[in-house]
Amino acid sequence: MTDAGGATATGDGIARRRRRRWIRGTALVAGLLAVGTLACGWVVYDRLSDNITPDEAAAAELARYERERPTALVRDAQNILLIGSDTRAGDGNRRYGKDLGTERSDTTILLHLAADRRSATAVSIPRDLMVHVPSCLRNDGRRSEPSFTLFNSAFEVGGSACTIRTVEKLTDIRIDHHVVVDFSGFKDMVDSIDGVQVCLKEPINDKAAKLRLPAGRVTLDGEQALGYVRARKSLGNGSDTERMERQQLFLGALVGKVRGSDVLLNPAKLYPLLDAATSALTTDPELASLRGLYQLVRGLRDIPTEQVQFLTVPREPYVYDSNRDQLVEGRADTLFALLRADRPVPVTKKNAPSSDSSEAPGFRGNTAAEDSCG
Repeated sequence: MTDAGGATATGDGIARRRRRRWIRGTALVAGLLAVGTLACGWVVYDRLSDNITPDEAAAAELARYERERPTALVRDAQNILLIGSDTRAGDGNRRYGKDLGTERSDTTILLHLAADRRSATAVSIPRDLMVHVPSCLRNDGRRSEPSFTLFNSAFEVGGSACTIRTVEKLTDIRIDHHVVVDFSGFKDMVDSIDGVQVCLKEPINDKAAKLRLPAGRVTLDGEQALGYVRARKSLGNGSDTERMERQQLFLGALVGKVRGSDVLLNPAKLYPLLDAATSALTTDPELASLRGLYQLVRGLRDIPTEQVQFLTVPREPYVYDSNRDQLVEGRADTLFALLRADRPVPVTKKNAPSSDSSEAPGFRGNTAAEDSCG
């Protein structure tokens, strides 16, 4: 019995030791896998964060003029200035229009996010709008003289800081963040989600933009999308108005594509989008990391697509030059006051019957849910 009992105890002890070694080994492997996963995740996080260029120069310039900047009126509401720049795009982008300069901004959008994050309003500011541009710091270290000139010249003269200060003086709205998008990177963003579908009312055969597209629903790749949103004189009636409308409709389609597909839930599709997007961005230092961008985007995910609105500041031909724009002051003041107070902005569809009354409710625009053929 003793020998038998001794033999049994010894066998059980060996089994227990084997089980402990197996558990320790399994735990070690699991731990190594966890560490490897975390390390891999950190590498990805670090790379994507490093892709973003912090706009330190703009931050310093804005801090210099802090006392003259508007005060935010509504807590948690945010205003982000989106600037499309060809500064780093290279010579290849000349095919999309006749902008031969290297520091131009064809696209400027004031994006207002409601405090409750249940709506977003994107307001395009025309490049040819006549505005007061303050004295700004040039790239060569000198300061420009204040001037009444084209809105587009603010970016050319003093970059994003000058554009922000010009917008704040124009609207009396505090700009909380800014994002400068490199158009060259914009192409990669579109390609990373396998293109964006738009609906063309008429076929396009444009030699300047190198676009040849049929009417109807067309999926644009990055190269085509860039030509579509940047071309001006060679598409439609050649006006900046039509270009802004195309940009707004395309952005609405882009929002719909990202939110309506499995991109946000599929790491294999999400990483290329994040890589392309972050590589194309220059932002204020607070946003210049994945953490900063995530905190901004987190509040956007629950906004219904039909509550993402696009419109253009109310404007009319400039009294001294019909090729330039000026604000329709009463209507523009109303729009800016609504945004400052974080109140709903009524938007009337652009194809709805117009009214001759200057007091007509609603600003002409569209939502991200609308079809550009509808």
